[in-house]
Parts: sequence; C-alpha cells; structure tokens
Amino acid sequence: MTVTPQITVGDGRLAVRGRTVLTGVPDNVSAAHASGAGLVDGAFVGAAAGEAKSLHVFTFGTLRDCRFMCLFRFKLWWMTQRMGSSGRDVPLETQFMIIEVPASAGDNDDGGGGEPVYVVMLPLLEGQFRAALQGNEHDELQICIESGDKAVQTEQGVNMVYVHAGTNPFDTITQAVKAVEKHVQTFHHRDKKKMPSFLDWFGWCTWDAFYTDVTADGVKQGLRSLAKGGAPPRFLIVDDGWQQIGTEDAPGDEAVAVQEGAQFASRLTGMKENVKFQNKNGGQEETPGLKLLVDEVKGEHGVRQVYVWHAMAGYWGGVAPAMERHEAALAYPVQSPGVTGNQPDIVMDSLSVLGLGLVHPRRAFAFYDELHAYLASCGVDGVKVDVQNIIETLGAGHGGRVALTRAYHRALEASVARSFPDNGCISCMCHNSDMLYSARQTAVVRASDDFYPHDPASHTVHVASVAYNTVFLGEFMQPDWDMFHSLHPAAEYHGAARAIGGCPIYVSDKPGNHNFELLRKLVLPDGSVLRARLPGRPTRDCLFSDPARDGASLLKIWNLNKCGGVVGVFNCQGAGWCRVAKKTRVHDAAPGTLTGAVRADDVDAIAQVAGGGWDGEAAVYAHRARELVRLPRGAALPVTLGALEYEVFHVCPVRAVSSAGVCFAPVGLLDMFNAGGAVEDCAVITSAAATTAAVVALRVRGCGRFGAYFSRRPSRCALDGADVEFAYDGDKGLVAVDLPAPEQELYRWTLEIHV
Repeated sequence: MTVTPQITVGDGRLAVRGRTVLTGVPDNVSAAHASGAGLVDGAFVGAAAGEAKSLHVFTFGTLRDCRFMCLFRFKLWWMTQRMGSSGRDVPLETQFMIIEVPASAGDNDDGGGGEPVYVVMLPLLEGQFRAALQGNEHDELQICIESGDKAVQTEQGVNMVYVHAGTNPFDTITQAVKAVEKHVQTFHHRDKKKMPSFLDWFGWCTWDAFYTDVTADGVKQGLRSLAKGGAPPRFLIVDDGWQQIGTEDAPGDEAVAVQEGAQFASRLTGMKENVKFQNKNGGQEETPGLKLLVDEVKGEHGVRQVYVWHAMAGYWGGVAPAMERHEAALAYPVQSPGVTGNQPDIVMDSLSVLGLGLVHPRRAFAFYDELHAYLASCGVDGVKVDVQNIIETLGAGHGGRVALTRAYHRALEASVARSFPDNGCISCMCHNSDMLYSARQTAVVRASDDFYPHDPASHTVHVASVAYNTVFLGEFMQPDWDMFHSLHPAAEYHGAARAIGGCPIYVSDKPGNHNFELLRKLVLPDGSVLRARLPGRPTRDCLFSDPARDGASLLKIWNLNKCGGVVGVFNCQGAGWCRVAKKTRVHDAAPGTLTGAVRADDVDAIAQVAGGGWDGEAAVYAHRARELVRLPRGAALPVTLGALEYEVFHVCPVRAVSSAGVCFAPVGLLDMFNAGGAVEDCAVITSAAATTAAVVALRVRGCGRFGAYFSRRPSRCALDGADVEFAYDGDKGLVAVDLPAPEQELYRWTLEIHV
C-alpha cells in the first residue's frame, strides 16, 4: 500500500499536511522518510554544499506568521526558552523547536476542522557532526552543522534535522524523539531507563550550605539539623569540595577564577577524599574517612543514598598531568561560534589560558572505573557528574566534538553500571545534544541553570526555564529542577514547583536555617515525598506564550498522579535572558497582578487516570485558597496572582457511584503541595450491608488531613477497618479525615468511605 507522506519539501516550500511551514526552501535542501519506520508524519531533512568544511550554515527556508517555542543554549552549559513567530526570533544554538501551524497556512487542509498542527524540529547528530538551528534578520531559518575539529570535514548533511507533525503537541514530541531513537540507535528514551531510587526521597545537598568549604562535620551537622525539625533527608549529595585538587600548574593565584567557591583552574590530583574528609580516628587508621562518614550518615542519620560530586573531566580544570597512568594532557577549549555568540563564560575564560588536563579518551573508562570503584568501596551509591559540556570544546585532535563526547559518555555509563547498580548518576551542566543523543543509560538530568539564592532576578526565570526545558529533556531523562532553600523569600514558590515537577526534591539549607512548616508540605515524616508521575510541563495553552516577558501570561505546569492531576500556576513575569545584554536581567522591576484560568483539561493526559466513561467533570481543590469547587465539563476556574506568587490546583475527575446516586472524587493530603500524590488507588465496592449502598475504598500514603469530594454526606468512614471520625462540609462537598502519623516507612492506609 502506498502511503502519502505528511511532510514534503518541493516547489520552494516545506509543507505539513498541505500547510506551508517554510517558504523559500533552496534546491539543495531535501527530505527523506525513515525507511521501515512507518513514520508518514516524520521526515529527515538534509542539504548539500559545494565544498568540504568543518562548519556549514545551510538556509532551511523562511519562517513567518507561525508561533513557535524553541529551546536554545544561552550559555555553554544550559538551555532556556524563547518564543516567537518568525525566523529572526530563533536564537543561535537552538536544539529543539515546536511550531504551531494554523489551518490558514495552506489550502489543502487534511480535514482537521481548523485545529492547528504541531511541527517538531529536532537538529541531530550525524556521523561526526552536530546540528543546531538559528535564524537571521531576513527571517530565514538556518541549519548549522559543525564537527569541532578543523580536520573533520564534510560536503553535506543527509539527516541533519528530523521533522515530525501531529495534532497533540506532547504526543508529537514523544513520537518525534522515539522515531529518532529508532533510527539512530545511539540513545534510549526515558521510559526505557531505570530510575534511581533516590527520586522518591527527600534530600539535602551541601553546595549552597557550604560551597567548597564543606567538611565531614558539616555534613553531619546539616543532616542532624533537618532531622531534628521533622524533615529527615534520606538522600545526600556531597557536592564540590571533597576531592584532592591542586593549582600547582597555574602561573599564579591571579589566574584562578573563583565563583561561589569553584576553583575553575584547579585540577584533580588524586582519587580519594581530601584532608577535610580523611580519617582522624586513631583507632581505625586503615579505614578511609569517606567510608566512615558514609557509614555514619547511613547508620545513625537514616540516609539511604549518598551521592558525591565530580566533574566530567575529573575537576573543573581536568586531571593533573602528574597522574600519568591516565595519560592526561593539557587541552585548550575552543567553543562553538553559536555559544560565544550568545554568552561568554568565566570558566572558559580561565581554561582557554590555563588549559584543561584531559584524560585520553582511550583511558576514560579506566579513569572513571578507578574513581567510582573507590567511591563504591566507601558505600557511595552514585555520582553527580557536572561540567559535562566542557568535553565538546576539546574535540580537536580527537575526531571532533561528537566522537569525544560519545566516548566519554559511553565510558561514564559503563563505569556507573559497574559500580552503582541503582543507576546512580545525575547529569549536570550538560544541555548539549551531543550528550542527549548519546545517553543510553543515564536517567536523571539537571533541567536548568542553578538556583541562585542571592540573585532576586533568578527565581521566576528558574521556574519558567525548568518547565519549558522539561518539554524536551523529559523525553530523554527525568529532569531534576535543582535544590533550593526552604528558608528564603521565594521558598514557597520554588517548593510548589518542585512538588509538581515530578523531579527529585532536595534543599541546600545551611544548618539551622530551615522552614519546617514549608518542608512539611513536601516531606512525609518518614522522609519520603509525594512525587508526581511525569516530568512537569507547561499546559498546552502556555506552550507558545511567554510567561517571563510578555507582561500578560501566567505559567501553568501540569502533571499526573495515580488518580488525578495537578496544575501549578506561577506568575513568572519580570526577568529573563536578554539577547542584547547577553545575560539574565530584570526588565520589569514591578510586574503587575495577572489573572488567568484553570480547566480540567489543562492536565493534558487526565483521561489516563479518569477511567472509562468520564464526562469531563472534576472537583478542583486550590491549595493556598483552601477551596474545593465542582467544575462542570469545559468550565474554567479563575486565578489571580501577584508578582512571585503561585497557586496549586488538584484536578480530580468526578466519578459516580451509580447504585447510590452519589458522585465523588479523591483529593488527597490537603496540607501537602502535591495532595493527590498521596492517593495510590481508588475503587468502588458494592456493599452487602443494609445500611450502606456502596463503599469507596482508597489506598492512601502519608499522614495529616485527607480530603475527598462527595456529593452527599457519607454514612461512615473506616481506616484500616476501624471507624474514624470525619468532617463534612455540605456547601463544598468536602469530606475530611485525619490520618495519624505512621510508625514505619511508606505506610499505606486503607480508607473506606461508606455512602
């Protein structure tokens, strides 16, 4: 059977389902469908040049009058979002793009009833070359391909960009990434990866608490401080500051750039812990100090997982050449023109002068294996691998950036698999497609630039960036939305975002500086968290608006729990990355109060948990307002937020107990940010008792005030078979039951509500 391709290139245009996306497409641009994949909605785009070079910029076509959202690297390490409607709005180093194509873009609509078609563009890796998108002042969309090594050249790119189309933006993105996965076979999608167990436990990271001044005593002090207030960390990250490093190769102290304690010119001089962590116990001289620390935090402080930090190259400045067995030689970074065109970097300023001690790629596995085997022998469960994108700048003489990055990642993943069976690895400072399309195993990725506690402009930027970056990154790994401070003017704002992000939840509080009232909204007494099921992403109606810059839009982030959905709403206006100043800046010092609306179908996949026959009606509980509203199908609930304010709405599909004439919807733990995360199962059981028509049986985790919507007052409630008191608000339909604090970890209650 002949299948008509949905994406075509011809007659000077790129069209999707008869709708024009790009005009002025040059003759040297072609499209080919993936053979054997059955992907009529996708095509690979290539182009040919007249001469071989290590860097090409091809014109793709002219883009006008189609809204898009793209993700680009605003600095070497990190991506952020940009919205626009024409080619000139596309920044350098764009690695992901989704375009909304209206029906008016063509005369040959496929019968979609005027609904938009979404087109995803993924610049890829091909051989030794890596592609990125960019625009110019003529509204031309361009494809830049580069090897990072002047000796590695080509005359063409055959599969430079993958283009995929569909009617649901989130499904289209997933289908696009999975199509590329099948075609290139160099990486795996998130749903094929083993998720490390630390994700479901509350954590503490030493970075902002101590920076590089961290000590073993400081680690224990921080754990005690949090546990004393009822928020015991169950996973720990010992960040930068534990390793043996030196700056003996630097010409002088003035050449060492320092930012928040990070010594960018320092190099690794040994695999073991430094003097701050070494064993000072005279009776156990043979036991490493790191092992003693890990044993103590696990045995006495209840920590389940311990991770430690290291850079991809060993340390910021790599490995000292004196570590001869790893064949480290000084290399001098050369950045892509697209990166330098966006934002200069203090790290690269240092290393371009002083050089980086690069372990030879043939020794990369042996290097990681020695380091990780030692850590594992000390009881460490995983590593946070930072400064990853530095590798792309060192491709000269090593076959180019793609080859070198892939060699290092293959070695890293093989070593992690050998030493850390829980797939214990967090990738950080790694937002380049070289890594993403090479990652077969790594399952957790930092989603954005850091949480900066001392930069008031950064907090709205952070929440917006993690949400939009997750649209792309979440297809490859579980995004990590970074640590934050629980005692901070923006703490609730950050905490609410983490609670609905599906991400790990951890803080970097200084010992004694905690807001336990806030932490109790995130952490159960056993140290577990109510993590949402998916990577949190902007709602469909927010994908192409700009909630950081347009002065009008609120950001809505949606996610799923097992029996309902959640929508977090944030006022993110006032600051953003500026392409003129080449930095994040405040553009509105006093952003105004904004009003938006929340609907049940903002939870894009709500039908997955609603069950068959759901009519679209939902009970919606607002966390801050403490209001429960029954929302008819298609109805909207208004929300008004000032600067740096938020609200969290729990969207609970209303179900009918047909034999009783009662409708209900489980909400969850009403005092938790992600209330619905506490509901693990819901079933209706027909009762044989004469006094009860039916029983709603809920499997619930945690403690505190549990709430559910019921259209009529229940006759009784039972917890693990024993009757318990309950309150019922007839005006709102809210049933509330107090769940006692459990005596064991992850305790599940069976709550039966008789109607």
